[in-house]
Amino acid sequence: MKLVSWNVNGIRAAQRKGFDDYFRQVSADVFCLQETKAVQSQVDQSFAKDYHQIWYSAEKKGYSGTAIFSKTEPISTKLGLGKKEHDGEGRVITAEFDECYVVCVYTPNSQDKQRRLDYRMKWDKDFRSYLKKLDKTKPVLVCGDLNVAHEDIDIARPTQNRKTSGFTEQERAGMTGHLAAGFLDSFRHLHPDTSEAYSWWSFRAAARERNIGWRLDYWLVSERWGDRIKEATISDEITGSDHCPVTLVLAD
Repeated sequence: MKLVSWNVNGIRAAQRKGFDDYFRQVSADVFCLQETKAVQSQVDQSFAKDYHQIWYSAEKKGYSGTAIFSKTEPISTKLGLGKKEHDGEGRVITAEFDECYVVCVYTPNSQDKQRRLDYRMKWDKDFRSYLKKLDKTKPVLVCGDLNVAHEDIDIARPTQNRKTSGFTEQERAGMTGHLAAGFLDSFRHLHPDTSEAYSWWSFRAAARERNIGWRLDYWLVSERWGDRIKEATISDEITGSDHCPVTLVLAD
């Protein structure tokens, strides 16, 4: 099974930069998007005519938003975490399939000067509790922009960014908590020592051309499915967003 996740930083903008061709080319069984910045009716969906679609848009127009496309129709779907304080920004979709849940998430950014850090910490705690509850029923595959570079190896300039949003001690501890709750970082599971592997680059100072990046995008897998992780890749050659796609391939 092939699963792809991509923060497209605006699906309509990404479509003008070759998104549709990439979507068709990879032919994923499940394709998850973050930061769609649109409602479904605003998007030309001809690229996904053979897919079941789930869209979850933010209440604020042109902001946040997630979507899941799957070749197999889900048994059930859920939008949000079921908590009012978290569910106005279109950040979480859960699709249930026969063998597993797929959770697509766009984790809140703690913003400049960590203005939203306290909220982010509450989000991490509530999101982790939600995943643990799902995991009691069947394995969970979690994907998306988790807005954190977990370890020094996951960021080009760790020393300079200790107090930068996305690499604070608190946010990194949040990711550690997700893993300790019974999930594997699929990329690090297969590539524990691979450095300079990033999925996001600032638009400033030619950061992408210089590969001054961060690994913010993940596929987390329930530990009991660890032996099924066949491939975990970062497609940094794919442009169209400030993020690039990340792919998980599971053995049948």
